[in-house]
Amino acid sequence: MSETIDPRSRLSTSGAVSSSSEAFSAAVYARFYDMPPQEETDKSKTWMARGQNFIVTFSDVKAGAMFERKGQTDEYILILPDEDMSASVTAGGETQEIGGFTITIVPPGDSTITVKGDGNIIRLFSTQSGDLVEKTANEKDYREHHPHIPPFEPWPAPKGGYKIRSYSLDVPEEEGRFGKIWRCTTFMVNVFPPQHGPRDPSKLSPHHHDDFEQCSLVIGGVYEHHLRWPWTANIADWRDDDHERCGAPSVTVIPPKAIHTSAAVDPGVNLLIDIFSPPREDFSKMDGWVLNADEYPMPETKEE
Repeated sequence: MSETIDPRSRLSTSGAVSSSSEAFSAAVYARFYDMPPQEETDKSKTWMARGQNFIVTFSDVKAGAMFERKGQTDEYILILPDEDMSASVTAGGETQEIGGFTITIVPPGDSTITVKGDGNIIRLFSTQSGDLVEKTANEKDYREHHPHIPPFEPWPAPKGGYKIRSYSLDVPEEEGRFGKIWRCTTFMVNVFPPQHGPRDPSKLSPHHHDDFEQCSLVIGGVYEHHLRWPWTANIADWRDDDHERCGAPSVTVIPPKAIHTSAAVDPGVNLLIDIFSPPREDFSKMDGWVLNADEYPMPETKEE
C-alpha cells in the first residue's frame, strides 16, 4: 500500500466522525502471549477472544492436531499463515488437502481440520457458535450488547452452494487496491503485506467506522494502536486516548466511532490481519478489492 495515498481515502466512510449522544465502547486488547490458553491438548494450545459478532482463535499446534466442529451453524474461516504448514479439511461430504499460506472458508455442518506440521493456525467464527463464546478470554466484555452495532445478519449464500473454498495468500500487490481481501457469508478478512521495519510516523491513516467493529490481529512483530473517542454531551462518558503496544499474537477490537490508526514499530517483520463480521459494504463496493467477490454476492439492499 502506498504510504502517501491511502486507497481508503476514496471511501464514503473516510469523513468526519458523526455526532452521537450515546456513550461509546472501550477497545478490547487480548495479548495472547501474556495469558494462558483457553483450550489445551497434548498437541495444541488455543487462545480465544471475541468482539460483538466474531470469535478469533489462535492455536499453537503440533502435527496431528485435530479440530472438530459438530453441527456448525454457519461458515467459518481457517488461515494457515506459514508456507510450510498444511492441513486436511473434511466438510460437506468432501476432503481437501490445504497447503500453507492460505485462507480457507469451511461450510456449515460437521467438519474436521487435521494439521500436518508444527506451527500456528487461525480460525474465525461468528458468535452464533455459542459454545465458543463461553470460552473466550474476554467473554465478560460482551455480556451486554455494545452500542452503535446493528444486529448480526449474514450475507447471502455463495454461488454454487456451500463447500470448502481455499485461496492462496500469495497475491501480488496492486496499485489502488487495499491489502488482500476475501469475504464469505460471515466474515471479511484483509491480510496485509509484511511491513518491514517501523511505519513512518508522519504517514499514518487515522479514520473511523460508524457502525461496526474492526479486529486487528497481530501475528508478527509489534504494533501500536492509537485510538481517540469523540466527546458526547455527557462529560462522564468521555474517554482518554489509547496508545497500546501489542505484540504477536494479539487481538485488538476497535469499537465504532473511535478514530484509530495502527503503526508497525518492530525493526523486523510486522504482520497484521484485519477482520470484520459481517463483511464491510464499503470495501465490497470498491472494484477489484474483494478477491472472491464473484463467488459471494452482496445483499440486494447493499448493492450499488
